[in-house]
Amino acid sequence: MTNELTVEEEIVQALRGIIRGVDHHSRQLYHAVGLTWPQLATLRAASRLGPCSLSRLAKEMRLSQATLSGIIHRLESAGFIERRPHDTDGRSTAISVTSGGLSALQSAPSLLQDRFRAELGKLKDWERLQTLASLKRIAEMMDVDTADASPILAIEPIPGPAPSGPETTFEKTPDSRVRENKNRRRPAVGHTT
Repeated sequence: MTNELTVEEEIVQALRGIIRGVDHHSRQLYHAVGLTWPQLATLRAASRLGPCSLSRLAKEMRLSQATLSGIIHRLESAGFIERRPHDTDGRSTAISVTSGGLSALQSAPSLLQDRFRAELGKLKDWERLQTLASLKRIAEMMDVDTADASPILAIEPIPGPAPSGPETTFEKTPDSRVRENKNRRRPAVGHTT
């Protein structure tokens, strides 16, 4: 009997490591600015797209509208997103980022861990493109385009001390402490996004 892992088992281990890394970074992000990884990603996408429909934003983020609706609700409650009647179609609403949301975006760190960004920056252009192509292919193989990606994205940090370690480099601002305290008073209910 051999103790060596199969290539398939090594791939699964690597994917689990990535998921753990995203979870760890999401917790750091939450403790730094009071936003979860999915909330910050949604805020960035909404800012990039400008006023848009929920379906357009869901398509951009590759999430179901139901999952994104919960994230939007939390961002709207925090005053970072607003919904208004669409300019051309009064039956639909347009989602846009508020001035508070733009301010939160300016103070928020990268969605990527600092170490990962530094290592990515060391790669040659062709290596970065090859990495991107491989990751897109993996997502395609896992049917991410048609599946709701929320189990990976919807990580709700547990309130408590921020994880410690070499990658914990974010600093709390007075605004992030207020948002964090506000979020702690609300009990977690239902879907965790």
